[in-house]
Amino acid sequence: MGRLVHFEIHVNDMDRAKKFYGEVFGWSFQDWSEYAGMPYFGAVTGDEKEPGINGALMQRQSAPPETNQSLNGYACTMGVENYDLTEAKIIKNGGKVALAKYALPGMAWQGYYQDTEGNIFGIHQPDLNAK
Repeated sequence: MGRLVHFEIHVNDMDRAKKFYGEVFGWSFQDWSEYAGMPYFGAVTGDEKEPGINGALMQRQSAPPETNQSLNGYACTMGVENYDLTEAKIIKNGGKVALAKYALPGMAWQGYYQDTEGNIFGIHQPDLNAK
């Protein structure tokens, strides 16, 4: 079975991206550049005892995605406890709304954002009363 075990977010400015993901989601980073042969920082996204995966920020090797272009890759979605608070942190730290908050009726609140590096990601707050 091909279970997802790791992700990579391509970035132009490593310090800016580490600050964004650290401030918004509380991620911490480990320098794995020596192993990768390029700027590459492992991202610890949460407690190992909880469901989820860790990944990395990787130095972008080509041009970033064009604004308003369809997604060319995978969109990672982060589970959050408070959608509105997380959105405020995203905007405060330089992110932009890509697709505004909407209800998945009876399930959750969902929305998509652009990080400081031009990448699209989602946030998802479970809420059985969403409508």
